[in-house]
Amino acid sequence: MSTIDDLQGRLSAAMDRLAQGVERLQAAPAGPDPETQRALEEERTANAQLQERVRALKSRAEAESASLRAQLEEAQARMTQLDTELQRVRRANGQLTEACAALIEANEEGVGEPQLINKAMLAELEGLRAARAAESAEAGAILAALTPLVEAAHREEEAG
Repeated sequence: MSTIDDLQGRLSAAMDRLAQGVERLQAAPAGPDPETQRALEEERTANAQLQERVRALKSRAEAESASLRAQLEEAQARMTQLDTELQRVRRANGQLTEACAALIEANEEGVGEPQLINKAMLAELEGLRAARAAESAEAGAILAALTPLVEAAHREEEAG
């Protein structure tokens, strides 16, 4: 009988321990503690804010990239125009050189030819026009390069 009493005592002690464990489980909160929940929510909020910042930065970078591409294309167009005008100046100067050489030769022979004088004057006028167009294209290219710098300085001055 003592074995039965001993087993019954052990069984009662085990049941008491089980009851205490169940009581502790019931008393414990169902989820994580409130501090952990708050920290988790803060991290989620911070993560969402960071993702939004990344989106904004990516959007701004794409816009700036598109703007820079447009500026590059505009600069290339201006350089092409400048190159065209400089070639025009070279052609006009070549014509002027030929006309002047023909006038010099005609003067050396003592023959004044009105056609050569007219041709030389037309070549000189074309040279002046081409030089003016080249200067205008060059000024436009310089102005296009300086405008963003001036605007940036102006924005910095207003901000500062």
